[in-house]
Amino acid sequence: MLHLTVRQLVFLAFCCLMIFSKTVLTQDKVWREVTQEELQMKTPKVEADADAEAIFWEVRVNDDFVPRAGFKTLINHYLRIKIFTERGRELNSKVDIPFGKIPDLNINVLIKDIAARTIKPDGTIIEIKPQDIFERDTVKANGVKLKAKSFAMPGIETGAIIEYRWREIRGDSLSYYVRLPLMREIPVHLVKYYIKPVNAPNFLLGMRVHSFNVQNGFEKDKDNYYSMTMRDVPAFREEPRMPSEYTVKSWMLVYYADPLDDNGTAEKYWKTRAKNTFEYHKPLLKPESDVRQITAQTIGNATDAEEKIRKIFDFCRKNIKDVDDDASPKNAEERAKIKPNKDNSETLKRRAGDWHDMNMLFGAMLAAAGFDVRVALAPSRFDAKFDKDFTNDYLLRLELLAVKVGNDWRFFDMSNYYLPYGMIPAFLEGQEVLISDSDVLIWSKTPISSPDLSKEKRTAKLRLSEDGALEGDVRIEFTGHLGNYYKEFNDDDSPTEREKTLNEMIKRNILDTAEISGISIENVQDVEKPFAYSFKIRIPNYAERTGKRLFLRPNLFERNTNALFTTNIRKYDISFDYAWSEDDEISIELPPNVTVESAETPSEVRDNRGFGSHETKISFSEDKRTLMYSRKFAFGNNGNLSFYKVAYPAIKQLFETFHKADAYSVSLKQN
Repeated sequence: MLHLTVRQLVFLAFCCLMIFSKTVLTQDKVWREVTQEELQMKTPKVEADADAEAIFWEVRVNDDFVPRAGFKTLINHYLRIKIFTERGRELNSKVDIPFGKIPDLNINVLIKDIAARTIKPDGTIIEIKPQDIFERDTVKANGVKLKAKSFAMPGIETGAIIEYRWREIRGDSLSYYVRLPLMREIPVHLVKYYIKPVNAPNFLLGMRVHSFNVQNGFEKDKDNYYSMTMRDVPAFREEPRMPSEYTVKSWMLVYYADPLDDNGTAEKYWKTRAKNTFEYHKPLLKPESDVRQITAQTIGNATDAEEKIRKIFDFCRKNIKDVDDDASPKNAEERAKIKPNKDNSETLKRRAGDWHDMNMLFGAMLAAAGFDVRVALAPSRFDAKFDKDFTNDYLLRLELLAVKVGNDWRFFDMSNYYLPYGMIPAFLEGQEVLISDSDVLIWSKTPISSPDLSKEKRTAKLRLSEDGALEGDVRIEFTGHLGNYYKEFNDDDSPTEREKTLNEMIKRNILDTAEISGISIENVQDVEKPFAYSFKIRIPNYAERTGKRLFLRPNLFERNTNALFTTNIRKYDISFDYAWSEDDEISIELPPNVTVESAETPSEVRDNRGFGSHETKISFSEDKRTLMYSRKFAFGNNGNLSFYKVAYPAIKQLFETFHKADAYSVSLKQN
């Protein structure tokens, strides 16, 4: 009988694992045969007007455990697409594969083994070369910056088939809340997922799958995999101001859970979760002597609850720095080496901490001032819709501080550095939150900030020349959620990159012929003052000429914008990120030989339920040589940010009326 030592057994297991991995790797590096039927396909199968369709989209998720190395997740992707139209060729000519720190996943993703090729209608094959794959920065619709492996499909043309595959590696990770999308931006003939749960010593958690907007499930497959299949899947197409894609599209959540979590009622589950959260944070929110001392110094003689909270807030905001701030002078590697704080006393002493340290110190100081302070678990409005019946806290994983003031709960997040006092991140507004408690189940709802708190204030002092050119000085300020967005987007950019961002915004919103100079970008990292742009602008041929008449649109800020909603049919509900307002004050000095022929003030626009309003005023100086234009716009009054799709015609009409008012022109005549 053969006897092996423990070390020999581990080595043998490792060798077997390497042999298996090599076999899988070899299989993944083999292109599948392209059939004549696929090559000769002339028309779409799933959607008659599709520009391209995926013939198949296959993903293999393999959770692995390697002794001494730990857990990791390998995800192999393979996609084959048929191109039907020139537009389909254009839309699929470039491929971006995100990697690095992915905010949605909160983990680092490594991309390897990218391969791509084009099969022309005559069967000619062109494979991409490794040197044609490069890295670039991309920006998601919500302003999040990502890195991507990018490449252009070689020789792509109408009637061709393109296919590409890649390996995604997530180190120190399992399929612990991995999202499996089931829809793409093009229709798919066949979607196939394979999942292999981890097999590790003493690992007692079981893999679970929760479906969103789909009923399909997994079945036992060969080689210890589970698989699921969907056929003829329609395309997922984004619509302006729709809810989060995870709220409307089909996808699955894969995670591991204790079998005991599957038992009991939802009320019991959330009550236990609230109690555990309360007990965990209780010692963290307890003020020690140094925290009590600094709290007493901070609030001074203040007796009003609001004044006390504001003073403590201002102290923490000004004195406690976020060690993970991407705008920090330290690079990512240096920030990763910073040792975590042991307690609030160390956060106070170092005057720095991570997001949790900052919230805990703020909470401990509030407790020292006599307030009832709890941690509240919150879902994100920009994620899948939270459902209490789904007894898992994955969608309720964000934290806020809840402070009892009188009979009401107030909510704070000290980690969102640029938001003014009293505001929480937009994705946490209007959400049902679970307030931690040792005994009672407490659900509450966060408020939605009013439009006046998130304002874009635009002023311009301009001159119109005889040839229709417009030039002068411009200033744009952003506050609230708008200010927070622009500060976060710009704070880690160089001055050159910030100016490039401004140039692109002006050319996009005004005219691509606009020339700007004398740029000043203010308060990028200032927590109190509004983010601001100041610059000089010149726009050739701004006013449209017809014979001796000039037609001038006074609001240059809306010169190139379009109606927000353009289609007559709506598939999804309507959802705005936050309430906002816009204030414009513009003066335009007219040429000496030009007189005003027609300048009637547009009618006020206001919906009968008060969701939004738009008011414009036109006036002139005493000598009629200067036109003054004033505009006030607001939307999201009284927390109205979400609307069912049946309200789409009314919402569309309202924004068309807003746009029509913005497109208003003054008629000028040359003498």
